[in-house]
Amino acid sequence: MKLTTVLFLLLLVSVGSSAAPSRWRKRVHEPCKRLVFYFHDVIYNGQNAQNATSAIVGAPSWGNNTILAGQNHFGDVVVFDDPITMDNNFHSPSVGRAQGFYLYDKRDIFTAWLGFSFVFNSTEHKGTINFAGADPLMNKTRDISVIGGTGDFFMTRGIATIMTDAFEGEVYFRLRVDIKLYECW
Repeated sequence: MKLTTVLFLLLLVSVGSSAAPSRWRKRVHEPCKRLVFYFHDVIYNGQNAQNATSAIVGAPSWGNNTILAGQNHFGDVVVFDDPITMDNNFHSPSVGRAQGFYLYDKRDIFTAWLGFSFVFNSTEHKGTINFAGADPLMNKTRDISVIGGTGDFFMTRGIATIMTDAFEGEVYFRLRVDIKLYECW
């Protein structure tokens, strides 16, 4: 009788433990929410104060605060408050703001590190999505981490694939941000 009970319990444990990983794998590979936005960055260059949405706040000794430094902009720190749109048109209605900073962190490769939030206050979305990660700018697409959020995006996590959608010299660029959230509350 005891042997039968032990075998039955072992069977239950093995069935329960083998079922859990398959549910977990399915959840990991399928986002619970997917969003695509564009954000538009107009860097202050000393002449465009009315339209600028970002500014150089730190520069190396060979640079200045109105023109990005040479040598892959190494050492420049830029803060931004950029409009977020649902399409790639700069003049489309804004659904929020991209607020944060990027710093150019390598002298020999054109790359930056990003830390920013999408701040929403529209009829469709309220709250924030927070991002952080390396941005190797010469790659066509780059993944950065979604590290949290508030409001509609409370404690969310996932991956954002960013792509430079357009750029005009060193004054304007537009990023397409494809957000895949894997933890939604």
